[in-house]
Amino acid sequence: MSQEDDIGPLYLSSEQVQELLTTDAAIASQRAAFTALGDGTAELPGKIMHPSRFDDSVFFSYVSRLSADTGAVAKFGSVNPGNAAAGLPTIHAVITALDPVTGQLAAVMDGTAVTTLRTAAASAVAFDALATADSTELGLLGSGTQALAHARAVARVRELRSVRVWSPHAGRRALAAQRLAAELGIATKAVDSAEEAVAGLPMVAACTLSSTPVVRGEWLAPGCTVVSVGSFEPTRSEVDAEVVRRAAAVVVDDPGTAAEHAGPVVDALRQGLLSPEQLIPLGGVLTGRRTARTSPDDIVFYNSVGLGIQDAAAAWAVIDAARRGEAHR
Repeated sequence: MSQEDDIGPLYLSSEQVQELLTTDAAIASQRAAFTALGDGTAELPGKIMHPSRFDDSVFFSYVSRLSADTGAVAKFGSVNPGNAAAGLPTIHAVITALDPVTGQLAAVMDGTAVTTLRTAAASAVAFDALATADSTELGLLGSGTQALAHARAVARVRELRSVRVWSPHAGRRALAAQRLAAELGIATKAVDSAEEAVAGLPMVAACTLSSTPVVRGEWLAPGCTVVSVGSFEPTRSEVDAEVVRRAAAVVVDDPGTAAEHAGPVVDALRQGLLSPEQLIPLGGVLTGRRTARTSPDDIVFYNSVGLGIQDAAAAWAVIDAARRGEAHR
């Protein structure tokens, strides 16, 4: 990732980002991000998440740096829950990357596509590290952009045989199931309740913006791995306290960040269900420094709130691909 004075900054649209950042490349970038965290080599200042006083939106800013040969990356954006009803992504953002040597602007790119792809890819990394090797069925809570991306990413780390999809809107969940069945070529079913989407399955992904639980611990089968990406604020909890109570291991993207931002974790710490020392960083699992699952019957819960280092790793994967001429612009 050398300095590229002769080509100037890259300006990459959502379509170009999606073309450059394949699912496999996104997964590789997220392995790199969390491995760097686990090794203690990444630079990760605190994130800003600010609920707006004017509406139900949340605006945010992350800055981070993955390595010496990749420059600093910043993401600025907004979460707008009302977008779901209009069929729009609920998260929109822009990402800027700086040259690692000079600090000059290296790239500006659509952050919405990066966020979708890196979030799903990180969940795939988590499932790969935490779920049992024979996990082949996925329960999907949510039917929007992020939920679809999750199914695609998980299919790259496990031999999926079936997917169950639930979201509150019957039409949207039916459409999501149809799309995934056509894309992945596997049995995909829209179901009528969240419980039906979860019960008996070895993998569950909650990809909603619900402030109240959509996954209940009493529904979980032994051995289930639950991933939540929508519980990124203290006021949002996609899973109930019983999920945390039943979990043999609670894994997070970063313990310090999770203790402040992850709704189920914040609640469990306050209620004494968890201690800060019990929070297991995903990077620690990937580097072998920490252990999560110790038995095939363990229930494992992974709560991701999203970290700037994920954007840094994904953004530089996009930049490298573009510089190699893989964008058809």
